[in-house]
Amino acid sequence: MRYSLVYITTKDREEAKVIGKLLLQSRLAACINVIDSMTSMYWWEGKIQEDHEAVLIAKTKAGLVNDVIEKVKSVHSYDTPCIVSFPILTGNKKYLDWIKEETVSQ
Repeated sequence: MRYSLVYITTKDREEAKVIGKLLLQSRLAACINVIDSMTSMYWWEGKIQEDHEAVLIAKTKAGLVNDVIEKVKSVHSYDTPCIVSFPILTGNKKYLDWIKEETVSQ
């Protein structure tokens, strides 16, 4: 079994919590972390922008990442939300087994 972290930026803490709860209720993620008050700087529409955002990190099975992406895109307030995944190469086996048990079967 392979696992992933999915990194998502949102406009604020409340949006991150709404999206996170949706992912948990759908069993697409076993755990969500919300990191509030991040400063983001990025190119958008030909200019450098600066905003305060929140980060949402979802722990899930690698095979569910595309479902996570589609679910997030369906409710996210951004036109082009940042949703990227990173493989979990190794970790506490009990924790990884817990992710497996708490997410939907593939």
